[in-house]
Amino acid sequence: MTTATINVEVDADTASIFKEAPEEDRNKLSILWEVLLCEYKKAPAPLRELMSELSAKVKARGLTPQELNSILYEE
Repeated sequence: MTTATINVEVDADTASIFKEAPEEDRNKLSILWEVLLCEYKKAPAPLRELMSELSAKVKARGLTPQELNSILYEE
């Protein structure tokens, strides 16, 4: 698969969390973005619905809810 870099504007704290996260966690977050954006492209739906679908796909790929929360809410 060919990859490309995108820029997403976020607040400074969020950017810092991402930059300071271990490479493995940054890779997992990239996968989350990829899945979310691909699902959005396939069938634009309300965000809550997309998030539910994303959650199911993340679980199918082996990322536990605890790992996801740790990545998303790491302080």
